[in-house]
Amino acid sequence: MAAEKLDTEIRREQIAEAALQLLGTHGIRQLSVAAVAEQVGLVPSAIYRHFEGKEEVLGAVLELIGERLMANVEAVCREWTGSLERLERLLDRHVQLIRENQAIPRVMFSDEMAGGDSRRKAKTYETIRTYLRGVAKIVRQGQKAGEIRSDVQADAIAMLFVGIIQPGAVLWHLSDGQFDITRHAKRTWRLYRDAIVA
Repeated sequence: MAAEKLDTEIRREQIAEAALQLLGTHGIRQLSVAAVAEQVGLVPSAIYRHFEGKEEVLGAVLELIGERLMANVEAVCREWTGSLERLERLLDRHVQLIRENQAIPRVMFSDEMAGGDSRRKAKTYETIRTYLRGVAKIVRQGQKAGEIRSDVQADAIAMLFVGIIQPGAVLWHLSDGQFDITRHAKRTWRLYRDAIVA
Protein backbone atom coordinates (compact mmCIF):
# COMPACT_ATOMS: atom_id res chain seq x y z
CA MET A 1 0.00 0.00 0.00
CA ALA A 2 2.81 2.44 0.90
CA ALA A 3 4.65 1.63 -2.36
CA GLU A 4 1.45 2.28 -4.34
CA LYS A 5 1.01 5.66 -2.62
CA LEU A 6 4.65 6.54 -3.40
CA ASP A 7 4.18 5.52 -7.03
CA THR A 8 1.08 7.75 -7.20
CA GLU A 9 2.97 10.71 -5.73
CA ILE A 10 5.87 10.20 -8.15
CA ARG A 11 3.51 9.93 -11.11
CA ARG A 12 1.60 13.07 -10.04
CA GLU A 13 4.88 14.98 -9.81
CA GLN A 14 5.96 13.69 -13.25
CA ILE A 15 2.65 14.85 -14.70
CA ALA A 16 2.94 18.28 -13.05
CA GLU A 17 6.54 18.60 -14.30
CA ALA A 18 5.46 17.70 -17.85
CA ALA A 19 2.64 20.24 -17.69
CA LEU A 20 5.07 22.91 -16.44
CA GLN A 21 7.36 22.27 -19.40
CA LEU A 22 4.45 22.47 -21.84
CA LEU A 23 3.23 25.71 -20.26
CA GLY A 24 6.63 27.24 -20.98
CA THR A 25 6.31 26.63 -24.70
CA HIS A 26 2.57 26.61 -25.37
CA GLY A 27 0.82 28.57 -22.62
CA ILE A 28 -2.27 27.69 -20.63
CA ARG A 29 -4.87 27.90 -23.39
CA GLN A 30 -3.12 25.25 -25.48
CA LEU A 31 -2.39 22.93 -22.56
CA SER A 32 -4.46 19.75 -22.73
CA VAL A 33 -4.58 16.47 -20.89
CA ALA A 34 -3.67 14.72 -24.16
CA ALA A 35 -0.55 16.89 -24.59
CA VAL A 36 0.52 16.24 -21.00
CA ALA A 37 -0.03 12.50 -21.46
CA GLU A 38 2.10 12.51 -24.60
CA GLN A 39 4.87 14.45 -22.81
CA VAL A 40 4.93 11.87 -19.99
CA GLY A 41 4.59 8.90 -22.34
CA LEU A 42 1.13 7.84 -21.17
CA VAL A 43 -2.32 7.57 -22.67
CA PRO A 44 -4.74 10.35 -21.62
CA SER A 45 -6.84 7.97 -19.52
CA ALA A 46 -3.78 7.37 -17.31
CA ILE A 47 -3.68 11.08 -16.45
CA TYR A 48 -7.30 10.86 -15.30
CA ARG A 49 -6.30 8.21 -12.77
CA HIS A 50 -4.35 10.94 -10.96
CA PHE A 51 -6.20 14.15 -11.86
CA GLU A 52 -9.81 15.00 -12.64
CA GLY A 53 -8.81 17.27 -15.52
CA LYS A 54 -6.79 20.22 -16.73
CA GLU A 55 -7.68 22.50 -13.80
CA GLU A 56 -6.43 19.97 -11.30
CA VAL A 57 -3.21 19.54 -13.31
CA LEU A 58 -2.72 23.32 -13.23
CA GLY A 59 -3.23 23.23 -9.47
CA ALA A 60 -0.52 20.59 -9.23
CA VAL A 61 1.81 22.81 -11.29
CA LEU A 62 1.27 25.65 -8.81
CA GLU A 63 1.97 23.26 -5.93
CA LEU A 64 5.17 22.14 -7.65
CA ILE A 65 6.34 25.74 -8.08
CA GLY A 66 5.48 26.54 -4.47
CA GLU A 67 7.36 23.47 -3.24
CA ARG A 68 10.45 24.46 -5.21
CA LEU A 69 10.35 28.03 -3.93
CA MET A 70 10.03 26.87 -0.33
CA ALA A 71 12.70 24.20 -0.80
CA ASN A 72 15.05 27.03 -1.74
CA VAL A 73 14.10 28.95 1.43
CA GLU A 74 14.73 25.85 3.56
CA ALA A 75 18.02 25.11 1.80
CA VAL A 76 19.51 28.57 2.35
CA CYS A 77 18.44 28.47 6.00
CA ARG A 78 20.28 25.15 6.42
CA GLU A 79 23.39 26.15 4.48
CA TRP A 80 23.97 29.73 5.67
CA THR A 81 23.83 31.36 9.09
CA GLY A 82 23.68 35.09 8.36
CA SER A 83 20.38 36.52 7.18
CA LEU A 84 21.98 38.72 4.51
CA GLU A 85 23.86 35.71 3.12
CA ARG A 86 20.64 33.71 3.18
CA LEU A 87 18.80 36.38 1.21
CA GLU A 88 21.61 36.70 -1.33
CA ARG A 89 21.78 32.93 -1.84
CA LEU A 90 17.98 32.76 -2.04
CA LEU A 91 18.06 35.35 -4.80
CA ASP A 92 20.69 33.27 -6.64
CA ARG A 93 18.57 30.14 -6.29
CA HIS A 94 15.42 31.93 -7.41
CA VAL A 95 17.17 33.19 -10.55
CA GLN A 96 18.49 29.69 -11.22
CA LEU A 97 14.98 28.26 -10.79
CA ILE A 98 13.63 30.73 -13.35
CA ARG A 99 16.46 30.08 -15.81
CA GLU A 100 15.89 26.32 -15.57
CA ASN A 101 12.09 26.59 -15.79
CA GLN A 102 11.02 29.04 -18.47
CA ALA A 103 7.38 28.41 -17.63
CA ILE A 104 7.53 29.76 -14.07
CA PRO A 105 7.27 33.47 -14.99
CA ARG A 106 4.64 32.61 -17.58
CA VAL A 107 2.60 30.71 -15.02
CA MET A 108 3.00 33.01 -12.03
CA PHE A 109 2.61 36.38 -13.77
CA SER A 110 0.16 35.65 -16.55
CA ASP A 111 -3.41 36.87 -16.76
CA GLU A 112 -4.30 33.43 -18.10
CA MET A 113 -3.28 31.81 -14.83
CA ALA A 114 -4.34 34.40 -12.31
CA GLY A 115 -7.36 35.78 -14.15
CA GLY A 116 -9.12 32.53 -14.94
CA ASP A 117 -10.61 30.10 -12.49
CA SER A 118 -11.13 31.63 -9.03
CA ARG A 119 -9.56 28.60 -7.29
CA ARG A 120 -6.51 28.89 -9.53
CA LYS A 121 -6.30 32.59 -8.77
CA ALA A 122 -6.47 31.89 -5.03
CA LYS A 123 -3.82 29.15 -5.34
CA THR A 124 -1.48 31.50 -7.23
CA TYR A 125 -1.98 34.16 -4.56
CA GLU A 126 -1.31 31.69 -1.75
CA THR A 127 1.83 30.37 -3.47
CA ILE A 128 3.27 33.88 -3.63
CA ARG A 129 2.14 34.73 -0.07
CA THR A 130 3.76 31.57 1.32
CA TYR A 131 7.04 32.48 -0.35
CA LEU A 132 6.80 36.03 1.00
CA ARG A 133 6.27 34.64 4.51
CA GLY A 134 9.41 32.52 4.12
CA VAL A 135 11.45 35.54 3.05
CA ALA A 136 9.96 37.66 5.86
CA LYS A 137 10.97 35.01 8.40
CA ILE A 138 14.60 35.29 7.25
CA VAL A 139 14.33 39.08 7.48
CA ARG A 140 12.91 38.94 11.03
CA GLN A 141 15.76 36.67 12.09
CA GLY A 142 18.19 39.21 10.63
CA GLN A 143 16.45 42.06 12.44
CA LYS A 144 16.64 40.15 15.72
CA ALA A 145 20.37 39.48 15.15
CA GLY A 146 20.99 43.16 14.34
CA GLU A 147 22.02 42.45 10.72
CA ILE A 148 18.96 43.97 9.06
CA ARG A 149 17.47 47.33 9.94
CA SER A 150 14.50 47.03 12.25
CA ASP A 151 12.84 50.37 11.48
CA VAL A 152 11.15 48.81 8.42
CA GLN A 153 8.59 46.02 8.66
CA ALA A 154 9.88 42.58 7.67
CA ASP A 155 6.92 42.11 5.30
CA ALA A 156 7.87 45.25 3.38
CA ILE A 157 11.49 44.11 3.08
CA ALA A 158 10.28 40.70 1.86
CA MET A 159 8.03 42.36 -0.74
CA LEU A 160 10.96 44.45 -1.93
CA PHE A 161 12.99 41.22 -2.28
CA VAL A 162 10.37 39.72 -4.59
CA GLY A 163 10.38 43.08 -6.39
CA ILE A 164 13.97 42.37 -7.43
CA ILE A 165 12.90 39.16 -9.10
CA GLN A 166 9.59 39.89 -10.77
CA PRO A 167 10.59 42.56 -13.33
CA GLY A 168 13.72 40.62 -14.28
CA ALA A 169 11.72 37.42 -14.66
CA VAL A 170 9.16 39.13 -16.87
CA LEU A 171 11.86 40.74 -19.06
CA TRP A 172 13.74 37.44 -19.26
CA HIS A 173 10.54 35.69 -20.35
CA LEU A 174 9.49 38.37 -22.86
CA SER A 175 12.96 38.36 -24.45
CA ASP A 176 13.04 34.54 -24.69
CA GLY A 177 16.01 34.44 -22.35
CA GLN A 178 17.99 37.29 -23.93
CA PHE A 179 17.61 39.60 -20.93
CA ASP A 180 20.44 38.83 -18.50
CA ILE A 181 18.45 38.09 -15.35
CA THR A 182 21.57 36.91 -13.50
CA ARG A 183 23.35 40.22 -14.08
CA HIS A 184 20.19 42.11 -13.16
CA ALA A 185 19.92 40.20 -9.86
CA LYS A 186 23.58 40.77 -8.94
CA ARG A 187 23.39 44.51 -9.63
CA THR A 188 20.07 44.95 -7.86
CA TRP A 189 21.19 42.87 -4.88
CA ARG A 190 23.83 45.47 -4.01
CA LEU A 191 21.22 48.24 -3.92
CA TYR A 192 18.82 46.06 -1.92
CA ARG A 193 21.50 45.04 0.57
CA ASP A 194 22.57 48.65 1.13
CA ALA A 195 18.94 49.63 1.73
CA ILE A 196 18.24 46.96 4.36
CA VAL A 197 21.54 46.45 6.18
CA ALA A 198 21.54 47.61 9.80
